Amino acid sequence: MRRFKFKSVVALAQMRLSVKSAAIVLASSTMVSALLGLFRDRLLNSYYLGTYPTGIDAYTAAFTIPDFMFFILTSGALAVSFIPVFNQRLATGNKKSAWELSSSTINLLAILTLFASIMIMIFADPLIRYIVSPGLDESGMVLAINMTRVIAINPFLFSIATVLTSIQQAAKRFVFYAFAPAIYNIGIIIGITCFTGGINIFGVQIFEGGIMGVAIGVIFGAVMQLIVALVGMFGLGFDYEFKIYWKNLGFRRILRLLPARSLDQGIDYVNSIVNMNLSSRMGVGAVRSFDQATTLQQMPVNLIGVAISTAFFPKLTEELGGGDKEQFYDTFRQALRTIIWIAAPVAIIAFFARGYVTSFISNIGNNDSNGTIASILGALCLAIFARSVFHIASRGFYAFQDTKTPFYVSIFAMGLTMLLSVLAFVLGWGVDGLGLAQSLGAMVEIIVLLFILQKRSKGRLLTMGFWKGMARMAVATIVAGCVAFSLTKFIPLMATDTSLVITIPKFLVISTLSFISYLIASYFLDLVEAKPIFAYIKKILFRNAK
Repeated sequence: MRRFKFKSVVALAQMRLSVKSAAIVLASSTMVSALLGLFRDRLLNSYYLGTYPTGIDAYTAAFTIPDFMFFILTSGALAVSFIPVFNQRLATGNKKSAWELSSSTINLLAILTLFASIMIMIFADPLIRYIVSPGLDESGMVLAINMTRVIAINPFLFSIATVLTSIQQAAKRFVFYAFAPAIYNIGIIIGITCFTGGINIFGVQIFEGGIMGVAIGVIFGAVMQLIVALVGMFGLGFDYEFKIYWKNLGFRRILRLLPARSLDQGIDYVNSIVNMNLSSRMGVGAVRSFDQATTLQQMPVNLIGVAISTAFFPKLTEELGGGDKEQFYDTFRQALRTIIWIAAPVAIIAFFARGYVTSFISNIGNNDSNGTIASILGALCLAIFARSVFHIASRGFYAFQDTKTPFYVSIFAMGLTMLLSVLAFVLGWGVDGLGLAQSLGAMVEIIVLLFILQKRSKGRLLTMGFWKGMARMAVATIVAGCVAFSLTKFIPLMATDTSLVITIPKFLVISTLSFISYLIASYFLDLVEAKPIFAYIKKILFRNAK
């Protein structure tokens, strides 16, 4: 039986998926991870947001510097620079070079992130005290510093796992790549439920517990995620060597591509640090409230923009590698239209149903905190649409192995966003103003990126048919928005609605009926994205009738 189970695991690791199957797997896994994330945050908020807001603010602030180092050194920077180069080696049958550059990338990033982790541990005090969250009181400051030192090892663990999952993604094996983040959330949930009471081994108390136990769970989740990434490598024939091949042309190509995208990621995260700094000065609980609204905003972005763009990216690089630009334009338009068609109604429904969404993660009997998170989420709803589109727009450049242009655009957009954030702080607009600044900056960024892509394609990328489709999608979105607004008035969220048993059915009714209205409007507006859905429904009904 054990041997059979092991073979089943290997078979999963070896599955090569089509774009459609990959998108389904990625969207499903993102949904699972998002639901686990909601459960994780609901546990944290119920334990601490109402009773120990200083502690939950400190916990939130503790992620800032480790996450920044991971994003600037690895994260998306590796995916968009590594995958095209790795794919070229596989396409030409040069596996030896592919494994050399893979080993070199793992080893280099492991060294860099281990050094970064050590530096974070050493300089956690001044980083937290003067840069990240100067507005925290002294007890929160000390707690944030200590938790930062615990979480500091994350960049090292995440970087190795990211290289391994990028290899699997390049080989169109998405199963273990897709579910690794869900495992990370499970680790944190274990930390919340098991480690906060302390760790006792053979009667010896080796850890006192408290909110620091959640930080221990974070590391536990990162280790489990790395193990899952390793399992996903079965069957690829990866020939790892503890060596850096500096003369490997593919590795040298990655080293040239990596800095621009890394700085691009860094610029994005500098904006997060600015928001953390400003929100820490807006009262107890403001740090956590802004973070939670941002998390809720990011969930549909991951589910729509990241999942669909990730699934299409290998195909886009292959088409360009084969010199077929017209097919590349067709595939890009298809991906862009799909993302816009899904993201637009999600953003408008999230705006009108923001109170219901907030109740999923903040059931603490404190309506002021819930109201703050909902208000920030409302300001961020435009960013749901913009950032979903951003992921495919930026990959339009990465497919050409151009990481510099998105970087320059990000510098401009993030500079504008940070300026607007500071302005909102000075004018006393509160955390809602920070959310509005994010939305405006994100919209400017995608407009500039798509404009440049259109110019480079000499007008062949975004055709007249594309823009007519956008106009029809806008009409369908307005219909969905009107339905969502009406339903929130007909099925109001009451102050006493603190149980998921009450809030989830209300949200499902509002969102389902709004989406149905959107689908119907899309069908009558002759949008091609809606036709397969209605064809499938017709097929089921016809089969049952027959």
